[in-house]
Amino acid sequence: MLSFYIKALHIIFIVTWFAGLFYIVRLFIYNAEANDKPEPERSILQNQFSIMIKRLWFGITWPSAVLTLIFGPMTWYLMSGSTVTGMWNYATSQPWMILKLCFVTGLFTYHFSLHALYKQQAKGIFKYSSGKLRVWNEVATVFLIAVVMLVVVKQGMSLVWGVCGLLAFVVVLMTAIRIYKKVREGNNS
Repeated sequence: MLSFYIKALHIIFIVTWFAGLFYIVRLFIYNAEANDKPEPERSILQNQFSIMIKRLWFGITWPSAVLTLIFGPMTWYLMSGSTVTGMWNYATSQPWMILKLCFVTGLFTYHFSLHALYKQQAKGIFKYSSGKLRVWNEVATVFLIAVVMLVVVKQGMSLVWGVCGLLAFVVVLMTAIRIYKKVREGNNS
């Protein structure tokens, strides 16, 4: 019974973590675009975005990432017979689990890259254009799809078809971003 509550908490914090990851980059984009505005509009917008970014990052995104990291291994531990050896045996007998853990590691790497962006923008450093940030915003989407497909489909999907599907999704996503950019540039003309 306890395992269901732990698993539910794990899923809840995954959802709130992803919500934070999706929205934080949008705020970085708006903050970068505000940097191109004339004064006093620039200062007003950037002050507001700074408050929003800090609250989202430290009030929702970081706590959700930490709680996901706590409840994930707890769920894995309970699913595998409540032993560390059982965890290892479960992971090695379930190839999808090893691949999922690789994606989760990548997701945490992405999270840390966003923390670096947070620190840069907090110092008034804008290294990336809003266009580059829009592309970076979609990285979380790729991780979300990969992890959910692995967890739900597991052995029902071959690795080759899974990778092909993920690559096809990335191509469609990048095409959509380019189309959006052209439409946006056309509207600004």
